[in-house]
Amino acid sequence: MAGGRTNVRAEAVAALRRRLGHDFAEPELLERALTHSSVGEGAGPQVPADNERLEFLGDRVLGLLVADRLVRDFPAADEGQLSARLHALVDKAACARVGERLGVGDALRLSPGETKTGGRRKAGVIADAVEAILAGVYRDGGLIAAQAVFERAWAEELAAPPAPAITNPKSALQEWAQGQGRPLPTYAVIQRTGSDHAPTFTVEATVTGYEPARAQGRSRQEAEKAAAVALLKREGVI
Repeated sequence: MAGGRTNVRAEAVAALRRRLGHDFAEPELLERALTHSSVGEGAGPQVPADNERLEFLGDRVLGLLVADRLVRDFPAADEGQLSARLHALVDKAACARVGERLGVGDALRLSPGETKTGGRRKAGVIADAVEAILAGVYRDGGLIAAQAVFERAWAEELAAPPAPAITNPKSALQEWAQGQGRPLPTYAVIQRTGSDHAPTFTVEATVTGYEPARAQGRSRQEAEKAAAVALLKREGVI
């Protein structure tokens, strides 16, 4: 059974490499990018380092690549408009969609426990690995290589019609709630995961009389904004 899973994963990694279109000079960088932190629990020294440090770097590389692309594509947009578009392209949901299209889930190296709880299909796990992969490409081939992978992997996201820009989603949610005769929205941190240098916050936004909406972000503030957007979208406000 273990051998079968190994073969399936090896095929998934090979397929992922083809989709990325990058020939790694240091294949161990890709292996590290695909290694979830759960693998190190009780494992020996033969297990490669996990992907948290690469994820930290990949978050910054992705931000730079997206910002550069947006500045080129939208020369008349102001900072607020660019920021809204950037957030939509770098958030967990976008990275998870990219990862699903690349087939990252089947290529991940996870602990048995994480696998049993559906780690290969968890949006957060996939999104983190996508950022780590981009960092691995950057470390392996430089910014030009990372840009080439980004342009291919994010092509569908870049081509999608942009959502209506909201420069301050929390204010927009507050105004909508007041317009419905409701109290001010509340925000609660449901979960905090990841390392100290690269945490992920899950926040729930609540408006009395409506189902709460959850979202993730790199900071509590980012997660609160994303949750506000999620609630506004679900209710058809935007």
